[in-house]
Amino acid sequence: MSFDLPRNVILPVDAIDVRLDPSPHPFALSNADAIAENWRQEMAANPALFDGTVVLLSELAYRDSRLVGRCHAVRFSTFMLWRKRRENSGAEHAYAHAMLVAGDNALVAIRMGRHTVNAGRVYFAAGSFEPVDFRAGLVDVDFNMIREVGEETGLDLSQAERGQRYHALSTASGTVIFRRYHVAETADALARRISAFVAAEAEPEIEGPVIIRNAADLPDGLMGHMKPLIEWHFADSGEVC
Repeated sequence: MSFDLPRNVILPVDAIDVRLDPSPHPFALSNADAIAENWRQEMAANPALFDGTVVLLSELAYRDSRLVGRCHAVRFSTFMLWRKRRENSGAEHAYAHAMLVAGDNALVAIRMGRHTVNAGRVYFAAGSFEPVDFRAGLVDVDFNMIREVGEETGLDLSQAERGQRYHALSTASGTVIFRRYHVAETADALARRISAFVAAEAEPEIEGPVIIRNAADLPDGLMGHMKPLIEWHFADSGEVC
């Protein structure tokens, strides 16, 4: 199966069957020395980094509106080297976005904190899948979305209205799985809540909220995968999908 899915097009996704393989990822096994040396350099440049556990894919395919794949738990240090060697590495990255839609149809994203790997970049509150996001070996994408949004913004999306299906966008840099989460509050009200949460945190992950009000409202620092998602939302915002 390897990596077999259309690139650079938004795909409707009705089900996600991505499973956690307990064996080591081949990339981690074959690059152990390089991972250690690269991590030494990364820590020298940014001592705030933490070598936690994330997952990397070894297979992903799109079949009959389903994503099917296999992933392995790796250290963040492995992920950091993979980012530099992703081409022909036999590994890919997938992550999830809760697309936060305010009552006035604006989107609410975040800008990452200065001490993070993606310092200053703008995207929807998110983080890599971790082993805690799997149930009986199968990824629980909504659990990941709700967990990451809560950790970064303080917002609880567990009772928010969810879009009827997922969508995915796969590019050379990774595959983002996303879903609309609708809340009644205006974007300004949500931004005030997020800002208050960030101000109260000793070491916040984000600088603060970023409101996107239309398809042309593209903030500085926007991650490359975000523009197609924003355009998709505002082109199709009359439908909960």
